[in-house]
Amino acid sequence: MPYAIAAAAPGGPDQLRRIDFDPSAPGPGEVLVRHTAIGVNYIDIYFRSGLYPWPQERNLVLGCEGAGIVEAVGDGVSEVEPGARVAYVAANGAYATHRIVAAAQLVPLPDIIEDSVAAAAMLKGLTAYYLIHDSAPVSEGDTVLFHAAAGGVGLIAGQWLKAKGVRAIGTAGGPEKCALARENGYAEVIDYHSEDFVERVCALTDGAGVAAVYDGVGADTILGSAECLATFGTLVSFGQASGAPDQFRISHLARGSLRLTRPTLFHFTADRAWLLRASAALFDAIRAGEVRIHVGATRPLDEAAAAHTDLEGRATTGSTVLLP
Repeated sequence: MPYAIAAAAPGGPDQLRRIDFDPSAPGPGEVLVRHTAIGVNYIDIYFRSGLYPWPQERNLVLGCEGAGIVEAVGDGVSEVEPGARVAYVAANGAYATHRIVAAAQLVPLPDIIEDSVAAAAMLKGLTAYYLIHDSAPVSEGDTVLFHAAAGGVGLIAGQWLKAKGVRAIGTAGGPEKCALARENGYAEVIDYHSEDFVERVCALTDGAGVAAVYDGVGADTILGSAECLATFGTLVSFGQASGAPDQFRISHLARGSLRLTRPTLFHFTADRAWLLRASAALFDAIRAGEVRIHVGATRPLDEAAAAHTDLEGRATTGSTVLLP
């Protein structure tokens, strides 16, 4: 029977439970997708814990990305047809065997892209795309710093930056994660367990600093990230795995006429032209071998709570995918 994994109330992974349901018929502009793979991301934890406001009071179905097969389409849908393989990024609702998705949010999957790869790649890959092409565009010869280099976004970004001819410095925790980051495009990797990343970046750049810092960690790194920037550099704060970076002040930008941006993926994907362009670039990079998607773990959908525990405990590398 079709089912979803929902959080009964804000809290820990123990709030996640199975709920059986009958999928509804898609309405105008909508599509019923039968999931074959579902991505797990930190934003799911932000919602589950209550860090991000809930859009409803109870039984919130988490998950923002998935891949699957179109089972039915509503009136006026021209983007996809029944039987098509598709993938998407959309706020909440993916932890389910079936889901109604707006047709405008779906992208067709090329034959060469496996379902588990698509589910692992959409949110993280499109995030990496907007970070290095839109938020702080970088070019061949630039040097940048990317935190959590062994995470899902970090592994994709490292490879893509290398393909663009950018010297990427990464941070990661422990020898194994540092080695993994090096294998995925980073020219240098700083172990934040044993090194001061600000001092190390200063040494690696002869005191000049980097053109951009991509910071998805938040409270633990944000002030140091600003210190690593060259004059006129850009700080991109796109996540808060260690907590909200509320200690950062506008005055911190004055040290080098710095720029700060806090982008959100869903603002980009709301533009279908951007979504199709960025997805095509991602799939082309995967097809060309410039970007390899690292699926670190797969679990049955009903083990979503365990997947959250592992992710929060920083016990994962790459992406985790749930299989209905």
